[in-house]
Amino acid sequence: MRFTHRLSRYWLGAMLAAGLAAPSLANDESFNQSFEAARAQQWDRINHDAIRGHELEGYVEYHELKSRLPGVSSAIINDYLHRYRNSVLSQWMRGVAQDTWGARQQFDDFLAISDGIPQGTTRQCWYYRALLDQQPERAFLGGRELWLVGHSQPSACDPLFDRLRANNTITGADIWARLMLAWRSGEDAMLRYLPGELPSDWQAQRGAFERLQSDPGRITELPSFVSHDAPGVSSLYSTAMARLVRQDTARALAVWGEIKSRAPLTDEQRHDIEHDLAFYSLVRDIGANAQWADTAAAQLGDQDLLELRTRKALEHRRWQEVAAWIERMEEDNRRDAHWQYWLGRARQQLGDEAGARKAWQIAAGQRSFFGFAAADRINQPYALENEPVVIAERDLKDADALPSMRRVAALYRINEPGLARAEWYYLMRHLPEAQRPTLTQYALTRQWYDLAIYAAIRGDHWNALDWRFPQGYADLFQKWGKTRGVDPWLLMALARRESSFNPQAQSPVGARGLMQLMPGTGQHVSQQLGVAWQGVTSLEDPETNVMLGSAYIRDMAARYSGNRVAAAAAYNAGPGRVDRWLADSDEPFDLFIEEIPFRETREYVQAVLTYRAIFEGLAKGTTQGVHMMTEHERTTRYSGALQR
Repeated sequence: MRFTHRLSRYWLGAMLAAGLAAPSLANDESFNQSFEAARAQQWDRINHDAIRGHELEGYVEYHELKSRLPGVSSAIINDYLHRYRNSVLSQWMRGVAQDTWGARQQFDDFLAISDGIPQGTTRQCWYYRALLDQQPERAFLGGRELWLVGHSQPSACDPLFDRLRANNTITGADIWARLMLAWRSGEDAMLRYLPGELPSDWQAQRGAFERLQSDPGRITELPSFVSHDAPGVSSLYSTAMARLVRQDTARALAVWGEIKSRAPLTDEQRHDIEHDLAFYSLVRDIGANAQWADTAAAQLGDQDLLELRTRKALEHRRWQEVAAWIERMEEDNRRDAHWQYWLGRARQQLGDEAGARKAWQIAAGQRSFFGFAAADRINQPYALENEPVVIAERDLKDADALPSMRRVAALYRINEPGLARAEWYYLMRHLPEAQRPTLTQYALTRQWYDLAIYAAIRGDHWNALDWRFPQGYADLFQKWGKTRGVDPWLLMALARRESSFNPQAQSPVGARGLMQLMPGTGQHVSQQLGVAWQGVTSLEDPETNVMLGSAYIRDMAARYSGNRVAAAAAYNAGPGRVDRWLADSDEPFDLFIEEIPFRETREYVQAVLTYRAIFEGLAKGTTQGVHMMTEHERTTRYSGALQR
């Protein structure tokens, strides 16, 4: 199915009017000189005449205005915000002005440039402080919401909270509610001062809490500490049980059996307690709780408990239980490919081949790892469910003229990819939903692959596979796949999962580039290949990154007898862990993957294998003959024997 989108003429006109300058006479070299000067606060080096009309002139002005705060009027800031309202610059400028004026308690200026509740707790506290004398009811509601959290808030909130306590907007019940939230969250520092803030008519509850704080199991004695009719007692019961469940799950069940019938709890509180008890009993394999946990999971019917119980049955290869727990799920959840696949496996193990095939047929209609695995079981081509979106050429040309697109292009041109992405992310968050498809396709035509992927996902275009799985750097992956003797579709899948084809991607731990290589790994592989190591930044060069990454995944595959499933797991979790997992295993591929201990790695392996099939299917125009895994990878046992 193909969908056609047209760019709204009204929207285009509005975007153009919002900031389209005449064709720029300023060149990038002049702009870069002034931009570097602005960043360094060397104002005398900025040549305004040379940069006038440049697409990025607002970036220099941003630094100039920022440096002048707080000595610049709110009118000047608002003028800037209006001119750059379709740029992330407006968000940054508003934020830095709010920070400056909020810290100085210049609340009239703060409100003058605010456009609603600001981002960030500190700014929100300043915002509601600013509203105290102008819109007190709104300030009271917002301030109370900031109070009712189970963690400490910034010091900027203290004057707001003091005012709200003084006028009794924050009541004893609110202090108690926060105390219970903090206790539930394990925020011990807050437990040292919040009880002292309780008013005199809450002292009985305070005394009960202090008795339970070190031993929540004493909840059975609560009626002797405080009346059940006292305010806050139900939350004391539920919070004490939450703490006890996490501290001693076996004891918690015994305590629950004693207090369940007499505790003054709401239905929701009872549900939450029993959910937690069942969950921790299953996760921690509390044998004494097993029968109760099964009964509770069945009665509560919560999907996470049913899934957990199904996995426990899989872990012990109790196929009758696997089928039974899956069949307890609500229909929408049960029909997911994941559970239909395992329902099919359970039925097959129980000798019901027809039932197994029926479940696998349902799963095979879905685009996912388990959908594709089910399709392999019944020799059926994979269902890609691709729905290309057609964008008119005229709309793409119009998009090229938008100030926002000119800024993104200019930022890439001057090697500021981080700022380019910031502009794009801001635009996608604020753009009318109907207009995202045009700019998504435009990004693809500019080979801004990661921006197209982000926009497609942000716009919920899950079936627009040409956007979500573009043929990014395909020639490089084909070239180095052939050179290294590595599946090029696997290389593409790894890069798609690792970086969304962003060559400048950096992870929090330091991995870089398309295939997210750690600098130490890149240097080590370079030495192995006899290639001069060009330093960390060389990993942001697509050619270098794929050259090294393809060699690394080749080595991982060789370590496991060419097995790409184990290699993908090692690429994510490290070969040492995979060695241990294999040593403890002797299972077919599906059980090995399902039981990978790390959720991140489990989902990573499934995604990479799925992506490689999607890339190959899209490139060939059909999934006939396309498989996630080779026949050997699907039929071999996953054990230490894979290691060479």
